[in-house]
Amino acid sequence: MAKGKRMSAVPTCRDGAKSAVVGYGGAFGMGKAHADWLTKDAGFPTVAVCDIEPARLEEAKQQIPGVQTFTSLDEMLEKSEAKVVAVVTPHNTHASIAIKCLEAGRHVIVEKPMCITVAEATAMIEAAKKKKVMLTVFHNRRWDGDYLTVKEIVGEGLVGDIFHIETFGGGYGHPGRWWRANKDISGGAFYDWGAHFVDWLLGLVPSKPKSVTGFFHKLVWRDVTNEDHVQGIVLFENGAVGDVQLSHLAAAGKPKWEILGTKGAILQNHGEDFLHLFTQVNGYASEARVRHKKNDWPAFYQNVGAHLTKGEELIVKPEEARRVIAVMQTAEKSAESGKTEPFPVD
Repeated sequence: MAKGKRMSAVPTCRDGAKSAVVGYGGAFGMGKAHADWLTKDAGFPTVAVCDIEPARLEEAKQQIPGVQTFTSLDEMLEKSEAKVVAVVTPHNTHASIAIKCLEAGRHVIVEKPMCITVAEATAMIEAAKKKKVMLTVFHNRRWDGDYLTVKEIVGEGLVGDIFHIETFGGGYGHPGRWWRANKDISGGAFYDWGAHFVDWLLGLVPSKPKSVTGFFHKLVWRDVTNEDHVQGIVLFENGAVGDVQLSHLAAAGKPKWEILGTKGAILQNHGEDFLHLFTQVNGYASEARVRHKKNDWPAFYQNVGAHLTKGEELIVKPEEARRVIAVMQTAEKSAESGKTEPFPVD
């Protein structure tokens, strides 16, 4: 059966079930975006918003006619009819808010990254299982056009079996002074775009991670607490190696993707709308440019809606999101210990 079509054991919602958003505004308008996706793509109209800032609640009232607003999560869970909740708050609050919603019997979508530690992720997963409700993480960039193209090329066997991947994001410049650059709140430099890069990597290698080696640098930007440059090298059980780098100190850039396989390779440069594909055609080396597919972000919430109303298989499983957290946390542990560290989860 095709991925996303297998029936789920999670009890379904009725069509017309309602939703809520915790955290509205601040982060690129993502609270409003989640409210729209929940309503339009998942089919769960947003009827409640919770935020500690009254000004953001006033904004929500203007943008979502008739919405209930709350400054207290407990009050929202008690008084709102919402059965599905999206958590769009700073990273260090994801676990506590999600667990409270799960324990109240709500289905929960958490913005990426899932949380900061593996222990938090495990507690979230256990809370969802105990209450028999859905938990998923907004890894929407699985539906980025370039990544969809990479997945298709790899799936068709055009580069053979992958044995080495390097992926890079960043450049040279101050990381900013918002909470996303505060390590206590954000989790560190790996926990922003790194969550996407690691999720992509884990989706390309059909093997479990075995160990992680990390290298973290704090050299220039002393007025923020996030690291300046982070690197995590993942060794998989099948021998493949993945190298993820995120930087605010890279004066010379690198390709976004360099994927090596037994029959070819994929190279993608930042800013290009195509991939460089190196493959074999009837024994002859061949090089081609492959245009990116279109982004399909609505697919995430469409799957959430189908999962809860029709029992369709959930695509972004919480255990997969926990593996992302495990890579980032273990990379930091390795950087501190100076040695390769074993991967801590299945």
